[in-house]
Amino acid sequence: MPGELAGKVAIVTGGASGLGRATAELFVEEGAKVVIGDVNVAGGEEAAAKLGPAAAFQRTDVSDADQIQALVDFAVARFGGLHVMFNNAGIGSSKARFLDDDLADFQRVMGVNLFGVMVGSQRAARHMAKRGGGSIINNSSIGGINPGAGVMTYRAAKAAILHVSRSIALDVAEYGIRVNCIAPGLIQTPITSYDLPRVRRTSQPLPREGKPRDVANAVLFLASDRSAQITGIVMPVDGGVTAGRPVANYKDVVAARSSEPAP
Repeated sequence: MPGELAGKVAIVTGGASGLGRATAELFVEEGAKVVIGDVNVAGGEEAAAKLGPAAAFQRTDVSDADQIQALVDFAVARFGGLHVMFNNAGIGSSKARFLDDDLADFQRVMGVNLFGVMVGSQRAARHMAKRGGGSIINNSSIGGINPGAGVMTYRAAKAAILHVSRSIALDVAEYGIRVNCIAPGLIQTPITSYDLPRVRRTSQPLPREGKPRDVANAVLFLASDRSAQITGIVMPVDGGVTAGRPVANYKDVVAARSSEPAP
């Protein structure tokens, strides 16, 4: 049987590593032609070479609108069109507590994580609107859904992605363009520098370790015709983190209460 994306052309920003690379690999497996956009030239060229003639690399800083337009133009020129846009590129922000954060990285984080998504969606949609539609998937985070201490600029950008994705979905639906958003959870990537297993044990209901391929599978679904009637959604890929606290937390609370002295 033909692949889920046979005959389609996709762009994956931040595709040189992590979630983007896993998605680019899966897209090619499913029959798509893929252009990887990334500032990591060595990683992007290596990823594209490994994927063979169905893939190509274009150096792209997504905080620069002209470079995003060049990326779209390159994909159209190289493979003849653009049907899927995965705005995945992102960077972390300061881990300082709010009162100690000088917010020096605010412009750069917002430029990559939010502006890059908005312009990537816009430039892809401009092409798709004239050619019968397409699918745009934007990468947010559970940090954009659940509030928490630290990494405030990152959280702010990721939260904005959720809202702007749904708004764009409404604005471009008449052109047959679907816009959806994923919110990955506790998955190891090159920008994950904290003790992930420990955090997972205390905050994720499912004991299973999430992999980049899990996110790629979700992106594939939203990119494919299987989701033809789906637009404007936010899909967590998080092992249940955004659903609520794991049973382990409940057990800890029960144990603490059982040790309280009787009134």
